[in-house]
Parts: sequence; C-alpha cells; structure tokens
Amino acid sequence: MRGTETGWTGACPLPGYILGMDENRARRVADALRDRGIDAHLAKAGVDQYGVRVSLHGGREAEWDTDGTAGLEAQVMRDGMLVGYVPQIEGSEDFDEQQVVDAIARTNYDQPIARQSAATPVPAAPLPREGGVFRRFLDGFRYR
Repeated sequence: MRGTETGWTGACPLPGYILGMDENRARRVADALRDRGIDAHLAKAGVDQYGVRVSLHGGREAEWDTDGTAGLEAQVMRDGMLVGYVPQIEGSEDFDEQQVVDAIARTNYDQPIARQSAATPVPAAPLPREGGVFRRFLDGFRYR
C-alpha cells in the first residue's frame, strides 16, 4: 500500500513525535550563516537527520541540532571527540529560522560550556554558498 492509501503523508507518524531540523531548513540556516561570514555547512548526521555544522578555530566544529530534539543545542567536536557543548537554548523549540541563525551567530565557543553573547557580532564578508553552480545537480533537484 502507498502512504496516501493508508492516510500517512510522510509527516509525523505519531502524535507527540518530535522531528529535528529538516534538510531544507538546515540548508537555509547554513546559507544565512554563510551570508553573515560564518563558515557553516549542512550536516548530514544520519538517515534523514540534518543539522548545521559550524567550523571553528583550532580544528573544532559545532554540530547544531543533529540529534532530533525540539530545542536548539550543539556539541563541539575536535577530531571526533567531544570537547564542549552548547546547552539547550531556552525557548528555542519555538524559534523561526532567523532566530536560529541569530542564536548560532551569537554563540561564544571560547569555554567548554559555550554561552550566548548579549550582542550580535558584526557580520563578516559573506562566504560563497556550497556547491556553486552544480549545487542543485549534486543534491538531486530536491529544492528550489
């Protein structure tokens, strides 16, 4: 049977089931961060699990929202080892994309337990979007 015959549309299969960041939202957030000069990438954490990976100095990377929970949090990794984290940001389960971008941009990763800065940093020169002219070819034309 196909999903339409059973009534399942591919959305949340169970009431109360929480999905993480979907692929298109993660891509838009990464693109918005790159527009601010932050070295962000689409992170593919598993089968149908996506998030945002921010490259930091010292070979570290912050992996945002790759665990499928509703709130926004991150793990800071270096060579596959956990070296820090960003605790769940209060109220982030209701953030829109612009608020997610702002929260990631304001994070100070200097301590093992990262914190949010009060002020938004001045945007740097924009970075080019990943994939360039072949982006839609590489991703299989799944978005506009």
